Amino acid sequence: MEPKKVMDSIEGKMGFTPEIMNMMSEMNPEMFQHYKKCDDGIQEDGALSGKVKVLMALAIMASQRCEACCESQMRSALNHGATKEEIMETMNVIFITSGAPGVAICRKALKMIDGNEEQCGHGGGHGHGCMGGKRK
Repeated sequence: MEPKKVMDSIEGKMGFTPEIMNMMSEMNPEMFQHYKKCDDGIQEDGALSGKVKVLMALAIMASQRCEACCESQMRSALNHGATKEEIMETMNVIFITSGAPGVAICRKALKMIDGNEEQCGHGGGHGHGCMGGKRK
């Protein structure tokens, strides 16, 4: 599948296209063949709902201390219909498994829950892994 179709698919599932994907499509279009195979499984319902898998990804990104990744996964969780209560339970899991630093890395992402995000939390910065696009 060509990179443009993969990116359209990502935007359709997440409600936005992560900026890093735009960069990678320009730098390494062949990578999208492999990415598409992985993407198909994580965002779609299966034995686990896509929403649950995205919340799991949020917890993993928090444990990896990737702030931009947490923002991206939070946006995806919201686009998958995650409620504030579900996100707060995910924060509890993050705290138990990763401690306060894992929760702290989600500080900017948590502002998205009530729509209080600032331009990706970076003052409008692209190149930080922020996502452009819409929120469904």
